[in-house]
Amino acid sequence: MLRVTEIFHSIQGESSHAGRPCAFVRLTGCPMRCTWCDSEYTFSGGDHKSIDEIIQIVRHFGCRLVEVTGGEPLAQREAFDLIRRLCDEGYEVLIETGGYVSTAEVDERARIILDVKCPASGEAERNHWPNLSRLRSDLDEVKFVIVNREDWDFARKVIDDYGLEQRALAVLISPAWGQIELAELSKWIIESGLSARLQLQLHKYILGAESRGVLKDHLSFHIFHFSSLLASRQPSQQVEAETTNEKWKISFKNGR
Repeated sequence: MLRVTEIFHSIQGESSHAGRPCAFVRLTGCPMRCTWCDSEYTFSGGDHKSIDEIIQIVRHFGCRLVEVTGGEPLAQREAFDLIRRLCDEGYEVLIETGGYVSTAEVDERARIILDVKCPASGEAERNHWPNLSRLRSDLDEVKFVIVNREDWDFARKVIDDYGLEQRALAVLISPAWGQIELAELSKWIIESGLSARLQLQLHKYILGAESRGVLKDHLSFHIFHFSSLLASRQPSQQVEAETTNEKWKISFKNGR
């Protein structure tokens, strides 16, 4: 069993996949406490779900891109089995990991998005550096969240020391939300000559900084808490379910 905070269908806001529709499986728990963390609600709570239940929910989104995230998804041992199952099902699988847990046992078909912690996070000393040597230039990406110049200088050194421009498919420079001027960070990237991508958190511009997962109106809806209905529903059965602010009618027709 896995402890799951939420499962939802939305727009991917980060990485080179930003802008693509994506199903997200957000697992509960994280051993790190980054100062700028925007998902503290994942630290505790969650509901226990089997891998079969999670797969069933994801199938109903009809989306081939799936991200397993957290918290720190790899902190739960069974997450490795979930990733394998998703790959077996033919999904394009992204793993958003904070870099504290070894990625050595992650299914090689999944794509790693590795978040290297910079000094202002308060967790830089806990980076598991061997993860960088496992990055693959055709699949994996590496991210640095930047708060200030010290973080930028740290990121540049790590990029140079580990040859990340050649080792990773993309080097992502992500401004900590509301803590650094975008123009200033952009200038540092331009002046550095690095082959790096400025990564804005697209989902926060769409949803707002405090929103969790779900887009409003008809773009997506939480289905996680209604998973028990999926198993028992009949073709053409209509189920009414309530979210925090809105009521959604979820229709399943032709067995889908």
